Amino acid sequence: LTSTTPSNIKLQERVRFHILSKRRIRIDISNMRIPPVATALLAVAARGVLYRANSGACVAAFSTVPRSFTSATTSTTDGSKTLRRRRPLQSSDTLLAKVKDMQKQGLWSEETMLFSAVEEAAEATTTEDIVAFPQAGKRIEDVAPRMRFAPSPTGSLHVGGARTALYNWLVAKKGQLDFPDDDGAFVLRVEDTDLARSTKESEESVLNDLKWLGLTWDEGPDMPLAKYGPYRQSERNEIYAKLAEKLVDEGKAYPCFCTKEELEEMKAKQEAEGVPTRYDGTWRDADPELVKQKMAAGEEFTIRFKVPAGARVVIEDAVRGTVSWDAESTVGDFILLRSSGVPVYNFCVAVDDASMGITTVIRAEEHLTNTLRQCLILDALGAPRPRYAHCSLILGEDKQKLSKRHGATSCNQFSLDGFLPDAMINYLALLGWNDGTDNEIFTRDELIEAFDVDRVVKSPSIFDMDKLKWVNAQHMKTMTIEELSDLVMEQMDLLSLLKEGASGVQMRNVAYATTALAKQMMQTTRDAATNAQTVLGYDLPASFDEVEDAEAKEMIMQGNFYPIAQALIRDFEADNLPQPDPADPLAPFLEDIMKPIEEDNMVGGTAYSYPKAYKVHMKSISKELNVKGKNLFHPIRLALTAEMSGQDVTKQMALLDMAVAEDGCIDKEAAGVVDMPTRFERLKAFCETIPEEFRAPKKKDDKKKAAKEAKAKAADEEAAAAIVAEAADPLESYEGPPITALDIRVGRITKVWEHEEADKLYCEEIDVGEDEPRQVASGLRPYMNMEDMEDRLVLVLCNLKARKMVGFPSHGMVLCASNEDHSEVRFVSPPVDAKVGERVTIPGINFEVEEAQPFAENKVGKKKVFEKLAPHLVTNAHGTPEFMGRPFLTSAGVCTSPITGGNVA
Repeated sequence: LTSTTPSNIKLQERVRFHILSKRRIRIDISNMRIPPVATALLAVAARGVLYRANSGACVAAFSTVPRSFTSATTSTTDGSKTLRRRRPLQSSDTLLAKVKDMQKQGLWSEETMLFSAVEEAAEATTTEDIVAFPQAGKRIEDVAPRMRFAPSPTGSLHVGGARTALYNWLVAKKGQLDFPDDDGAFVLRVEDTDLARSTKESEESVLNDLKWLGLTWDEGPDMPLAKYGPYRQSERNEIYAKLAEKLVDEGKAYPCFCTKEELEEMKAKQEAEGVPTRYDGTWRDADPELVKQKMAAGEEFTIRFKVPAGARVVIEDAVRGTVSWDAESTVGDFILLRSSGVPVYNFCVAVDDASMGITTVIRAEEHLTNTLRQCLILDALGAPRPRYAHCSLILGEDKQKLSKRHGATSCNQFSLDGFLPDAMINYLALLGWNDGTDNEIFTRDELIEAFDVDRVVKSPSIFDMDKLKWVNAQHMKTMTIEELSDLVMEQMDLLSLLKEGASGVQMRNVAYATTALAKQMMQTTRDAATNAQTVLGYDLPASFDEVEDAEAKEMIMQGNFYPIAQALIRDFEADNLPQPDPADPLAPFLEDIMKPIEEDNMVGGTAYSYPKAYKVHMKSISKELNVKGKNLFHPIRLALTAEMSGQDVTKQMALLDMAVAEDGCIDKEAAGVVDMPTRFERLKAFCETIPEEFRAPKKKDDKKKAAKEAKAKAADEEAAAAIVAEAADPLESYEGPPITALDIRVGRITKVWEHEEADKLYCEEIDVGEDEPRQVASGLRPYMNMEDMEDRLVLVLCNLKARKMVGFPSHGMVLCASNEDHSEVRFVSPPVDAKVGERVTIPGINFEVEEAQPFAENKVGKKKVFEKLAPHLVTNAHGTPEFMGRPFLTSAGVCTSPITGGNVA
């Protein structure tokens, strides 16, 4: 048939003409010899043509999967209702089997076999054949869930759409576990009827985002031969046209010849009369002869749905409960097919949900108004309605609908920003759902097992980026450094930190070191890459006067920084300062037994490695300058890294050494790498700008004298201020954050132990009236004995964000009073009859109103609320803790402290 002989060319032209005109094919091929396999191939090709020409209805004779055709008055073998007569099953599933059977019977001839098969196909695929509604006559509870996600390819997949896809996916996956042999599926359907805005690029973007999230589909646009395909609405137009024609034939829809101008005039008149604007039914009951004349004249028309008089639609929404509409007063007769023949959104959705056997539709609440039209269409078609669940919108922290102005909202951007797919799935599930417990961290399998659409809440969800980062951090903590390092390498590549063509071994080593360095602090994989940029840079100010960090400036002014910096400069120039071993660059990141170091407070390497040599050298500087503890390590860190805090210095220096290697994989310019010689040149120049009075530690006598003078000066200023203020209420002039921002509660210490790594920290378990005791680390070890702390009532600041203190997770702060030089520290004590968990109040300030609710944990930390309130938290001459002259109060009375004239913190 594909040869170029004259007879075959003529045959090809006739076949093409008859296929395009959808006419029966009658061709004389008596002079041709066509082998059986070629005949079968031609029949299969004919099946494909007829399949496309009849909107996906397949002929059983050509199919390996028998398919039922439907009738309006009969029932299928599975109990579902039908629309058209059902064709008898073929005795064979395939054309080749039929060929072989006829050959055995001696009835075979190429020409008769070919065209009897084609005629059967033509008869079986006339316009009377309509795809069945698979769930007709069935109870949703008795079948496997068939869920769908139906994005429009007009942009990226955003948070709201991703949550919708996730909820549908979870129900489908759980259903496949409960009904392993049934037809359950997660269906991906592309709703691309908006031809002006839909693009192939957007479709690919959405599909890629779903793949990144791990929301794989069982049926979709990339599976054109799946059971209920095709899965793009633009490829299903003939189905919609046939069903629209069916509704017209049954008097449930009608052609409307109103022009655009007539419709606009109708709308303007209704607006002027103050009535709801909708189609007034001009052509609803038009004279059939007039309709025929209009059609014969070729006038444009739409197909409108005829809303039944007095119709009322009621659904039981899984999220919102009973929802009902008075259809006649809510919508007019709405359009099904535009004048161009393009079907409208609601018609497509209703037809697709029914013909694909969708059992439950989970979508955003903005689609709730569409449900009315879709239910009317389904009822008119005699198709079953799916169950509906309309989820509330996702809002930004300003309570407005989430949009680009709130930051990243597309899944692709979250991927680029270093979030894990499993963490995104976990967090998205929590935006409107919970499992009834306090658990917030779920694996994918745990979500499938726990998710139930009946636990989705009505109220809107707030998208909290800080919470997402926390969830992401919890998932990353379950992963090893090796598992994370490839993801970190991707982030380093995105930030252009890596050279093109660098060796794989070098990149793996650098990515491993970068990951190990940041593992305990990073919330996204990007954090590790940006942390590496900070480590490889050296942002030391050019002069003392340019130091903006208050903590760094105070430390330099104490006088220890200058001599320590000079000792480091001396040793570096003499080549005596230990340096990382180029032959063993990962030594600081591995234990002696070559296992990865997971905690930042552990030092790696063998007995002869760089970390050990560095530690020995710092001890010698400590002995030489008679300085230790934070007075030694803070100046060393600032001198070598230009930062006051960060990860272990030996690990930072090891990463720097890997970056500056000539054959290294780091792009030094892009990463902003500052090598050691350059660092020490800047350090020397900086030290020259330090004033003379800050180049040596102050003597103790000088400190006491300065403190005494400062105290006397402060007393004089206070007395002067008191004379001016006279008896005025100090609260009237207060302009700082409200004291109600703090959640200070009565707590009881139930357990105390010494921190294993920090010689000044105690670890405490404190009952503050919650389900579980809080764990709190406090620097009280130099001031109190453990025996005196257990079973004590204390005040706890509860709305500080949880953080690690030398590896210990601390959530809250015990309030203590201290004298001016902090040489004496004691608990602030509530009365013995105070109730554990009760909130401490201040007389004259209403703590009951809504505005007096404590600030959220992240707000207290981010906006430094406590730092601004702390100067106003003091003890008076009687030891009573106060805020602006008002005492701390519990239900049992006023709190007390043995420290007079002190500070509370």
